[in-house]
Parts: sequence; structure tokens; C-alpha cells
Amino acid sequence: MPFIMSSAISGIELAQQLAQVRTEVRDLQRTVESLRHALEAAHVEKDRAVRAAETIAGQEAAQLKVAVAALRDELEHAQILREQEVQRAQAAGQDEIHQLRTTVAALRDELEYASIEQQTQVQAALAASANETAQLKATAGALREQLEMMRTRQEQTVQDERLVAEQEKQQLRDTIEAMRDAMDEGRKA
Repeated sequence: MPFIMSSAISGIELAQQLAQVRTEVRDLQRTVESLRHALEAAHVEKDRAVRAAETIAGQEAAQLKVAVAALRDELEHAQILREQEVQRAQAAGQDEIHQLRTTVAALRDELEYASIEQQTQVQAALAASANETAQLKATAGALREQLEMMRTRQEQTVQDERLVAEQEKQQLRDTIEAMRDAMDEGRKA
């Protein structure tokens, strides 16, 4: 008889343990379902964040393209203006050189009949024309240097803007990677 009683007690305990195990299984199934919903929500949020980041990056890229186009137009306009200035300076220089040549020819004619004092005046005029020509060349060189400096500054500005855009993209990538890592840790937990 003790064997039967022991069997009945262990049957009751077994039924209780089985009921407890079934309850734990249901709880675990609910937890799994809840985690699955949370993971799906996290995926949806991550996809939304990625789309938003792509949209922002696309807008920034479009703005940068517009800025680059505007800078390019401005640079081209500046180059045209500089070229016009150089052409005007060259034309003025050529005109002045022509006038100086005419003056030199007239002075040569006078030199044939003039005294030493007249020769000194001619030499002074030639020196003045050489200085003016040198000044015009110096001006043209300075204009070229200014144009080159403008180009360099504009190229640096474009490079700086590209660098900022690249840094912002990298920050977005880092944020996405951090979110992925957090989600992975959430899944592991």
C-alpha cells in the first residue's frame, strides 16, 4: 500500500509540475511574441530613420550641387571679368607702346638736330615709357595672381563643403551602426 500512496503523490506532484511547466511555456511564448513585435517595430523605425537620413543626404547633396554650380558660374564670371580687364590692360599697353614708338621715332628725328640737353630729355622719356611698360606688366601679373588666388579660395571652399558633407554622412553612418549594435544587443538580451 505505501507504494500506491507514493505513486499517487508523485502523480499529483507530476501534474502540478506539468501545469507549472505549461504556464512557463505560455509565458515564454508570450515573451517571444512580445519581443518579436518589438523587434519588428525596431526594424520599421530603423528603416524610417535610414530613409530620413537618405532624404536629408539627398537634399544636402542637391544643395551642394546648386552651391557648386553657383560657385562655378561665379568663378566663370570672375574669369571673364579678369580676362576682360587683362585684355583692356593689354590694349591700353599696346596703344601706349604704339604711342611711345611714335614718340621715340619723333625723338630720333629731333635727336639728329638737337643738342646734348635734348638727348637727355629723350632718354628721360624712354625711361618713363619703360617704367610705364614695366608697371603695366606688373599690373597684369598682379591681376593674374589675384585671379589664381580667387580660384584657389573657391576650390578650397568647395573642398571644405565636400568635407563637411562627408563628415555628416559619416556621422549618419556611425549613428546607424550604433543603432544596429543596440538592436543586436537587444536581441541578445
